Amino acid sequence: MSITCMNLHSRSASRYTHFHAWEGVRQKGFNKCAYIRRISVRTAPRATGNMEVEVSKVRSIDFTMTQPDDWHLHLRDGDLLESVIAHSATIFGRAIVMPNLKPPITTVADAVSYRERILKALPSDSKFTPLMTLYLTDNTNHNEIRLARESGVVVGVKLYPAGATTNSEDGVTDLFGKCMPVLKEMMECGLPLLVHGEVTDPNVDVFDREKVFIENILKPLVNKLPHLKIVMEHITTIDAVNFVKSSVEGLVAATVTPQHLLLNRNALFQGGLQPHNYCLPVLKREIHRQAIVSAVTSGSKQFFLGTDSAPHERHQKERSCGCAGIYSAPVALPLYTKVFEEAGALEKFEAFASFNGPDFYGLPRNTSKITMQKVSWQVPEEYNFSFGSIVPMFSGQILEWCVVD
Repeated sequence: MSITCMNLHSRSASRYTHFHAWEGVRQKGFNKCAYIRRISVRTAPRATGNMEVEVSKVRSIDFTMTQPDDWHLHLRDGDLLESVIAHSATIFGRAIVMPNLKPPITTVADAVSYRERILKALPSDSKFTPLMTLYLTDNTNHNEIRLARESGVVVGVKLYPAGATTNSEDGVTDLFGKCMPVLKEMMECGLPLLVHGEVTDPNVDVFDREKVFIENILKPLVNKLPHLKIVMEHITTIDAVNFVKSSVEGLVAATVTPQHLLLNRNALFQGGLQPHNYCLPVLKREIHRQAIVSAVTSGSKQFFLGTDSAPHERHQKERSCGCAGIYSAPVALPLYTKVFEEAGALEKFEAFASFNGPDFYGLPRNTSKITMQKVSWQVPEEYNFSFGSIVPMFSGQILEWCVVD
């Protein structure tokens, strides 16, 4: 058991100090990690010259788990790619990389080229594996789907309804018409459809767009193509939770972001407009957040980790028409751990982060390990690069979990 000082709280009324921590016992294997009780260690001051120094050893939790993967990640391109890639590559073994670049990644040749740029940007000792996707359009050819399946590089095709989010203007306008031959080919060859699940009808309230998409698009799609593998990306509502849970395990699943587990729509407005909490799909009511937490901490195999980490330069977020996207890569794993700890479900975290995703995609689980430790640290206010700065999720706040090197 490791020994670390953390979360130190002093009582000024006494010459004694209480240090609070959590006592944890780690046995062989993550699933046997038991979190027993909160403890207080009371220590007397030790004189050193004319000064009194408080001395204490407190027990901290740490646990080792299979290295996780990120099943929904935006890495961008060029200088931005080179600047942010290490934040994901040092934590995750693999990541599904979204294809909404300018121009979008619409062919296998595009995906192979983009993958080479990602690999070139990685630290020299990195073992990170990018998993590539194609951007579905009304003009995607079913032959491209066959090439994708045979490539060994492309693992899915991303559906962006045209105009739904960042760089989605080239997305789909006729899913049940022009795209149906492609979707049938995907079903036949087992290539998953990764769905941004929102309608873009301006008459539909922005907070209802996921619910309407499920009723008008996803349910009819499942009825038409019952064996098509579907991932509903970055779910935000109880409606999405219920849709996934009611669907066939192994055919329909969902990724879940840290922001939709920890924040509700109040976070957009507290203390003024908060542009760095703005993402799409937008944050929802507390009842939806609670439903998503309950789903992912239940142990269901249909939900897995997908950060949707989406870096934008600070000035692009803090302007009159700011970009949607939260940069969570540096803090995502500590935040997910916080969610599972607070739900009393840390023993189920490894499956959510490391098993459910590869199992759904038919990929081997990672064999490498990482260690999480409960020790306080402060998230940087921003990350500075040659081209500007990026503000991370929970910037400036104190987190209680970190990944141990």
